[in-house]
Amino acid sequence: MQITGRRGVTWRVPSITADGLKKFACILVLLQTFGATVIEKGLINIDQYTKAGLSEALAEDSQLMVYAGLGSVLQLLGGLAVPFFAFLLVEGFYHTSSYKKYLSAIAFFALFSEIPYDFAYSGKLMDWSSQNAMIALCISLLMLYFVKMFQEKGGVFCQAGELLVVICAVAWVTIFRSQYGLCTVLLVAIFYFFRSRGVLRTVLGIIVSLLYITGPVAFYFIWLYSGERRDKLPKYAYYILYPAQLLAFGVITNLL
Repeated sequence: MQITGRRGVTWRVPSITADGLKKFACILVLLQTFGATVIEKGLINIDQYTKAGLSEALAEDSQLMVYAGLGSVLQLLGGLAVPFFAFLLVEGFYHTSSYKKYLSAIAFFALFSEIPYDFAYSGKLMDWSSQNAMIALCISLLMLYFVKMFQEKGGVFCQAGELLVVICAVAWVTIFRSQYGLCTVLLVAIFYFFRSRGVLRTVLGIIVSLLYITGPVAFYFIWLYSGERRDKLPKYAYYILYPAQLLAFGVITNLL
């Protein structure tokens, strides 16, 4: 990518493809899951402590404090991945050759990932206290379909319908308690509605991403996006990686 300054000076800045964003986001999710499961639930066994009890244990055990610090850092990295997935979902919605296949793939892996997710985070095969992050992506993709449907009809009432669709999506991720649900839905809506208005999209996106502190950093990499969408890995490899790492970390966590 080349940028020409006011005095005609041209310099190069790095660019990143959709494949690069996917790889980066997947690495961040892997690190976050490792921190939340193996470190916090396995090594620390954080569920056995009350808030006050954990503070006392950390003060008395330096090794435990190191684990807690590392787990917190890795958890923060997970928030950095959310804008990437929201952005890529919208790009995928615009460029997919088949919306039905795209939705079916995400819905299938969202359901397929639920048992590994519950096992990794709670040690149970079924746990309704929270749902995996792909549930939020599935709801967001459905939201985009209905928003586009209202946009194609046009009119003031249809604009109200678009807003209602977004509100319903927010309600659904809240009901399902999907991991990163609220942030995901809001970012997907921002990336879709303000796709051609880069500055406003970035400002609004950064504000929403502050829910996870590190999220705003992702917008630098999104700004470097080159628009190239060719995948070096099979696209389903990215889908499979999510339940695979949940299952692997779940087994390790429950063995510790």
